[in-house]
Amino acid sequence: MEENVQVLYQKHIPIVTRSVKGKFRTFKTAVTVLAFTVFFLLPWLPWDRVSAANQAILFDLTSRRFFIFNLIVYPQDVFWLAMLLFIAAAFLFFATGLIGRAWCGYFCFQTIWSDIFIKIEHLIQGERPARLRLQKQALDFEKIWKVGLSHTLMILISLWSGISFACYFSYAPDFVKDFFSGTAPAGGYYTVLVLTLTTYIAGGLAREQICLFACPYARFQGVMYEADTLAVSYDTKRGEGLKGRHIPIQGLKTHEDRVASGHGDCIDCGFCVQVCPTGIDIRKGLQYQCISCGLCIDACNNIMDSVGFPRGLIRYDSERNLASPTPHKPKIMWKRFKVLGYASALILMTSILFYNIGTQSDTVVNVQQVRQPLFVMLSDGSIRNRYQIHIVNKTEADQTYQVTVKNIPAEALDMGNIPEIRVRAGKALAVNAKINLSHELAEKTHEFEFEVTQLSTGEKMEIEASFNAPKE
Repeated sequence: MEENVQVLYQKHIPIVTRSVKGKFRTFKTAVTVLAFTVFFLLPWLPWDRVSAANQAILFDLTSRRFFIFNLIVYPQDVFWLAMLLFIAAAFLFFATGLIGRAWCGYFCFQTIWSDIFIKIEHLIQGERPARLRLQKQALDFEKIWKVGLSHTLMILISLWSGISFACYFSYAPDFVKDFFSGTAPAGGYYTVLVLTLTTYIAGGLAREQICLFACPYARFQGVMYEADTLAVSYDTKRGEGLKGRHIPIQGLKTHEDRVASGHGDCIDCGFCVQVCPTGIDIRKGLQYQCISCGLCIDACNNIMDSVGFPRGLIRYDSERNLASPTPHKPKIMWKRFKVLGYASALILMTSILFYNIGTQSDTVVNVQQVRQPLFVMLSDGSIRNRYQIHIVNKTEADQTYQVTVKNIPAEALDMGNIPEIRVRAGKALAVNAKINLSHELAEKTHEFEFEVTQLSTGEKMEIEASFNAPKE
């Protein structure tokens, strides 16, 4: 008696893609080259600095400062990071509403690294038929050296990706020298190891599995599609006709013959499937696995050119236009409420971010009241409150500051024997201050201001503070 065995997991079938030429392939290659150039070379770009290594982009975790060319970001600037995340989200929503998953198809790190690893396989193992043959081939010298060399290069690229990432967090020349000499910090080796493994596994082994099962972007970008969103689409009416697809046999070789016979323009060559990095058939309609890379458009256009049929059987088009009795030339429909809303939010948040960066002060001052205890009764009847003044010098030179008070007598401020405060370049300093007020004045004073003056520039910063006194 045979048992019914339910298969819970489908065996993974590796996707072997065919190379293709066309404008979308050219654009993807250009993006990959640009991304690799920026990522690998940017840590090596020199930049004159006083208080840090001479590196254009440096995320100095030790001193808790991020150097981005002339911009220095401190922990106090966390608002900028929040705004940057909002801007990135708004831009993603805006772009998706217009042209679908353009991020996934061209700019995602997973797409870029997978693309270069696939290119390595193309160069070493050959075109799609040769690689399929190699997969089925018994283990011999040819298979060992071709597959081995392919994965060796992938691992080396993954390794250099990990090293390059770590270079953003330390002075690149010193880190690379220390890394290969065995004297780099342990955290550096852990970082490189993790980045190497994840890059190799994600881009070299898992590839489309990351897009299909691990990445959440496909799901939530899918809900942003509207009827007017441009997406990679198959023109079903033109491709299928009344009688479906058919190979170009005698009597069905010209476009006119196929129209007269009721057959569509699709010759069922399967090239659109063979070039797809996620292995889907775009002719089955819009699918969450589609990353909108446009390679199937290039493949179909090449086939249409070879058989003398019009291009555009597969194209970027909207659901509404495809369903129209008289489809017009695809165009971006940006005059929509949701898209305009995303655009407005994007412009507003970008403006706020640049305004805050452009108007930032060279000094950040915070005042915290010491609340243990809230106040102290002195022997002469006066009331004392204690405060801690935090000063952050965001310049590349040592600075001197002077602290005064407003709205209360100047003599109420007690800084001890510290007439001036000197803060080193790029550093922070905390000093203690006391405010002593008579009992009568303390009852009337609820708020006052500390005034911190940067002596070299004369810039004044006023910080409100409260004063606590016993209640009658």
